[in-house]
Formats: sequence, structure tokens, C-alpha cells
Amino acid sequence: MVKDTEIHRNTVQRQVILEELQKVTSHPTALGVFAVVRQRIPKISLGTVYRNLELLCRMGVIQKLEHGAEEARFDGNPARHDHIRCVQCGRVDDIHGPPLDLSGAPTNDCNDYRVLGYRVEFFGVCPQCGGGNAITGPTKAIFPIVVNQE
Repeated sequence: MVKDTEIHRNTVQRQVILEELQKVTSHPTALGVFAVVRQRIPKISLGTVYRNLELLCRMGVIQKLEHGAEEARFDGNPARHDHIRCVQCGRVDDIHGPPLDLSGAPTNDCNDYRVLGYRVEFFGVCPQCGGGNAITGPTKAIFPIVVNQE
């Protein structure tokens, strides 16, 4: 296992994975990244893609988006920003504008936990699924994070 404190050699595979991820704003899954990278490096394995995505996350070069039971998605933009997920198709988009800031929120009701950070998930219906209309058809299970605004 690679330690985060070690210096990581920049491999061709890792560079291509990063380049391809930074080209898109679709927040692909590891399998989606693998499909695109494989066009440039036909012999790359899915395991290599997974390992490099995890390493790039630990290095702070990309973000890993984990929303409940959904498959993790990856974002080539490491800057702090919020995302919104479609409850019908699973699409994930960036929310433009300043990110939600809860840094001043009271943490005294956290059952003696030392708070290290927080995640807030925005969810809705994307334009392709009828964002302005009533939801039709099945929706995926939603487990929202409720922020108490007292």
C-alpha cells in the first residue's frame, strides 16, 4: 500500500487519467474514466484506473464524489464547489457560484465528535428529465443530509 507521505512518480497512465478527467464536467464513474482512457491506452486495466483515481484523490488533485449508495464519481476540478444530482438519471453537475459555507455552524450538538468537515448534497430533477415539471416515473432512493438552521 502506498503511503500518502511518499513522493509519487507521475506515470503516463496517471497523467492520461488526469487529462481525460479534467476535459469533462460530467463527473464520470471509474468505469466511465476507464472507457475514455482505454481509447488512448488500450492495454490499461480497470484496476490501474481505480488505483490512480484513489491516489489522485488522496493527493488532492481531483475530488471523489460519494453520494449515499450511488457509485462514486470523480471530478477533475479540486477547488471547493457544490454539486447537484438528478434523482431520476443520476447525472451530477457543478453548482456555479460560491459554495455553501457552514463553517460557522454550531458543532456542540455532535455527540462529542470532533468535526473534521461536512458534505451537503443538493438533489433535484435535471433539465433532460423534466426539471421544471412534476417528477414522473421512478426516482432513485434519496438520503438527504438535513442541515438544522436554528
